[in-house]
Amino acid sequence: MTHGTSVTPAMKPHTTETPTSSAIPRRSAHAAQPSPYLSAAETSALLHASLDSRLRRLDQADMMTTDEAAALLGTSRVTVNAWISKGRCIGLTQTKRGFKVPRWQFEPAIWDHLPAIGQALGLHEGWALLNFFETPHGGLEGHTPRQALEQGQAERVLAMAQAEGA
Repeated sequence: MTHGTSVTPAMKPHTTETPTSSAIPRRSAHAAQPSPYLSAAETSALLHASLDSRLRRLDQADMMTTDEAAALLGTSRVTVNAWISKGRCIGLTQTKRGFKVPRWQFEPAIWDHLPAIGQALGLHEGWALLNFFETPHGGLEGHTPRQALEQGQAERVLAMAQAEGA
């Protein structure tokens, strides 16, 4: 009897295969496997939705220009831009030139801890930092890191950031 022939329970042919290799299901080289990747149309739809979402976020009332942030902080736009490039300040890229920044980051409860949290996460890109600060987290009983910082839980948020950045 050759390999690949149907065998009934009464017939047990002698083979040279090891038990593990005979237990492995064989797949045809031509069998269609589902792709683990999105189609081009699905990818395009996700990117479009992401852009729409980002544009809506940039238009919210808590967003300000770097010029407005500089005036609030008593510094220059150049300094704010330098802070953004170093991860000291959350700066969100726009489809046009410049950045928008969330006003809430300048509150002492957040501003004082933002650099250490960004460093612990290994992040300084604005959208990634914003996502961290504004996404509810199970380790904070469903609160966002921003809310936890506002409630005085800086050590807890930093520990969470260190765990996620590891």
